[in-house]
Parts: sequence; C-alpha cells; structure tokens
Amino acid sequence: MKKILQYNFSDMHITEDKEFFISDDHYKNSLKKVDPLDKEEFCQALFSVEHDVSSYSLRYNGTYFRVEESICVGGRLWSLRRMPDKVPSIHNLGYNHRFVQQMLSLSDKSGLILLGGSTGQGKTTAIASLLAEYLNMNGGFAYAIEDPSEMPLEGEYKAVNGSIGFCRQIEVVNDDWRSPLKGALRSHPRYIFIGEIRTADAAQECLRAAISGHLVLASIHAGTVTDAINSLVKYAAYGMSENSAFDILSRGILAVINQELVGLESAKHPKIEVVFANPELNKADQVRSIIRSGTLNLATIIERQAIRLALSQPIFDE
Repeated sequence: MKKILQYNFSDMHITEDKEFFISDDHYKNSLKKVDPLDKEEFCQALFSVEHDVSSYSLRYNGTYFRVEESICVGGRLWSLRRMPDKVPSIHNLGYNHRFVQQMLSLSDKSGLILLGGSTGQGKTTAIASLLAEYLNMNGGFAYAIEDPSEMPLEGEYKAVNGSIGFCRQIEVVNDDWRSPLKGALRSHPRYIFIGEIRTADAAQECLRAAISGHLVLASIHAGTVTDAINSLVKYAAYGMSENSAFDILSRGILAVINQELVGLESAKHPKIEVVFANPELNKADQVRSIIRSGTLNLATIIERQAIRLALSQPIFDE
C-alpha cells in the first residue's frame, strides 16, 4: 500500500464512504480503485475545509488540488484535480519551439493573451507556465486572480536578467471578480493573470486591463479561437455593447490560442490553433481590423500564420 501522493494520477473522486477512485493511465478515460495508507488523514483534511462554494482548492502535504464538491443521489462526491508541485516550464509542455519563442517575444508588450479550450485541456497549466517564464526572464510584479487557485505561482522569482520577480496570488470570494481586479490595477502590476473567465465582471475588467498598459494572461472555456473571442465578448456585453467589447478587444489583443490535449492518457501533448495580432499598434493589422468588425473570418489568417511559424518566417509583414 502507498500514500495517496505516491500514486500516479491526475484526477481523483472520493465518495462520502471514503472510497477513492483515481485515473488509470493504462486505459483512456478509465478509473481504478485504491486504498491509500493515509486515507483517513486525507479525508479529514478534505472534509474539514470551510467553504461557501462548490469549487475550491485544497493543499495537502505541499500539493494543491482543485476540488469540485457535488451532491449526488448516493451522497456527497468530491472530484479533485491534482496540480503540479511546481509550475512546469513552458519549454516542457510539448509545444513547438517556434510557437514558444513567439509567445516569449510578447513578454515586454502590453495587451491580452487569451487561451481557450474545454475542461481538462491544460489551459491553467499553460497560462501559468507562461507567466512564470516571464517572471523568470524579466522579473516584475504579477497579480494572479483565480477561482480557485490552482498553480503554485505565489512568491519570489530570481530573473535571469538579475532582477527580482514577485507574484501575488488571490482567490475570488463569492464570485466577486471586480474587487480583486480593481485591486490589481491599483497595485500597478506588470502582469495580470486571470483564471478562467466566466462572469461579466471578469470579462469587462480583463478588457479594460488589456488596454491600460498591462500584459494580461487569461483563460476561457471555448472550442476554437473564434469561440474564445466570441465568449469573451458575450460575457463583457452584459455591461457594455458588443460593438464596444469588440473595439476594446481589437485594441488590446496580442494572441488568442485554443488548446486540446491529444494522445494517450500517459503521454498527452497540446494541439493548438493560434492567431497573433501585431503588437505594434501604430502598424496596420488585419487581425485587429477583423475583430473590430465583429465578423470573425480568421481561418485564412490562422492558416497563413501557422505556415510562417513552421517555416521560421516573420509572423507579420514588414
């Protein structure tokens, strides 16, 4: 028998009767039942968490878990996603080297990097890894706002340029995104990390921050690049017109990525669709013009930029 953290798994489900089911990396989408040595200790830690919402985080012996608590026919169920003990390097996530270099080139820019994908496709890991790399490269102050916190971003970073980076990590309380986002802006961070956007307040403040001199990194539930843009605008449009949301986004956007994890459970890798906007705002840019129009015919541009990346050619015309 082993302790729970000695098992290899990404997801775990625990019943009210303290039955443990973990993901089985030998079979796609399968589970196996385990009986860890520290079952009682883990359940005590899990059951004693005080919370007012169904989604929250748990830290157990140095490891973070994202928890979703449900009321089922047979009693309560806790579904947990195991988070890495440390933020993985963006270089080790299976991305094409040229794509990574293009993303890293945005570290000194201002605007929005939006990463879409469905549930469980590695959005949080990817965007957190990118933020950590920026801090390791250039230092600076980062403000991370999540519901709940998932990746261990909080703390000090010693940048390769000799400066210091620092990240402050905040959990949203009672679905109030506006207060921490306003607090972030008052703290004058270089980087703002917004966990999955799913409220109007989060979308509106995200757009405002993107045109206020910050580099904003955010994730959103989506199936394509176009879906990610539309979802952000739809949320923001609860407090402004869609035309205004598209206009602000066109001025603030740097990149929109949609990600899917493909392959075997034990060796998944990201499959991405991406579109970049020219970070030089004084230069004409077709992506910004298309987003401003609200008619998102981006397929040709996405294909052309992918070819240029593959051939190590400049993304934008001189």
